[in-house]
Amino acid sequence: MKTRFDKKAKIFDIVITAVGGTLSVGIMLYAVFHFGLSEAWPEMVLNMFYIACLVMIWMYFFNYRLTHQQFNYWCSVSLGATVLLRDILFPPPLAFYALHLSCLTLSVLLLCALTFFYARKNWQSYTKSNLWMIFVIDVLIAILYNYDIYLEPVNEYTNYLLTEIWIRPTITYGLVACFVTETEKK
Repeated sequence: MKTRFDKKAKIFDIVITAVGGTLSVGIMLYAVFHFGLSEAWPEMVLNMFYIACLVMIWMYFFNYRLTHQQFNYWCSVSLGATVLLRDILFPPPLAFYALHLSCLTLSVLLLCALTFFYARKNWQSYTKSNLWMIFVIDVLIAILYNYDIYLEPVNEYTNYLLTEIWIRPTITYGLVACFVTETEKK
């Protein structure tokens, strides 16, 4: 089976992203079944978007019935939906209001960046630094959430929350790696 990418570094980036994302989503699905659907249903909704992104990454990687425009659009929409749901509409309670406000501001910035990115007609003209900025903003959000978890007392949810926080930046890394490859081809 022929892959879309020729460089071993790009193949490694995409495979690591897909494997890491798949393991993380698997852990979160276990958490949903462990704590019960009535308590963890929001994670199940987020996991459906993450699974959709991972499936599209694999389809794109193996060049299977997915153009780069379709991949760009649907992955950006799926990622944007997770930002909107988890960080803006239903944000987790945080220890400090300033931390909450910082996460909310970065989330709105990330959503605006994603919206601007997939709304562009000629998205391949997007620069590499703009693409990597999407990833950097997502990592900053995850770092702030991670910091908040360490401020709170440890309980049975802590390990699952730490896993869930880093799923989206992992998937974002893979998406940006794919998008950067497309801009390089142009």
